[in-house]
This record gives sequence, C-alpha cells and structure tokens, in this order.
Amino acid sequence: MIIDNSYPFGGQGEKNLKGILLFRKALKLFFAAFITMTLFSTAGIALENNEADKIEFLISSVENLEGAKFIRNGSEHDSKEAGRHLRLKLERAEKYIKSADDFIRINSSSYITGKPYLIKFSDGTIIEAEKFFRERLREYKGP
Repeated sequence: MIIDNSYPFGGQGEKNLKGILLFRKALKLFFAAFITMTLFSTAGIALENNEADKIEFLISSVENLEGAKFIRNGSEHDSKEAGRHLRLKLERAEKYIKSADDFIRINSSSYITGKPYLIKFSDGTIIEAEKFFRERLREYKGP
C-alpha cells in the first residue's frame, strides 16, 4: 500500500479534498441562508412593533378623549371604558390583527350586530369610529 502524503488526512488525498471542498461549500450556503433569514425575520419584527405602536396610539387616542362617549350597540361608554373594550377585543382577535388597518376594520363595528361604533364628542358631534381611527392613523408620526 502506497501512502500519498501530499494531501492532508493521509493517503486518500483526492477523495478527502473533494469532501472538504463540498463541506466548505455547504457551510457557506448554510451561513448565507442563516444571514438572509435573520435579516428578513428582523424586518418582520420591526414591522410588527411599528404596527403595535400604531394600534396603541389609536387606543390611547380614544382613552384620552375628554368628555367624549363611545357608542356601542346604542349604549354610551366613557373613553376609559371604550379603551378597555378595544384592548379586550384586540386580545380576543389577536390572531386576526396583524396591522393597524386590521385593528380598525375589526374594532369599528360590533361583531354581534354589525352596527358601526360611534364616537360622540363633548360638543355633540358624532362620527363613526372607523373615520376617527383612520384620521388619527394619518396623524400618527411614530416613536
């Protein structure tokens, strides 16, 4: 048996060299895939956080309305109650809400009756909650 010492790992030089090159190529592909997945998953998290910030902004906008009433299925609720209801509805519909737009769509009317939610301002003006949310969303500047 002749041992070829010109290649690493003993006498199976060419075979081992091909294995090493194949392993290196696989490793490079793995790291490229890992880096790509990391970049895209981070972008998704930023989007989710941004959408969560928008939703919080919308709920806070309702909670901080002084003297306003939130009208749900004909019953008036103060702004703090309205905020609690919106948070509860957000929690229950969490798997359907991936954006501020989803939040507005789901939280602008009653799931049971289909009636739109209304906001009655202290001056007596009444608008649909969806219109209020969309106007507030346009004003959102972000953190």
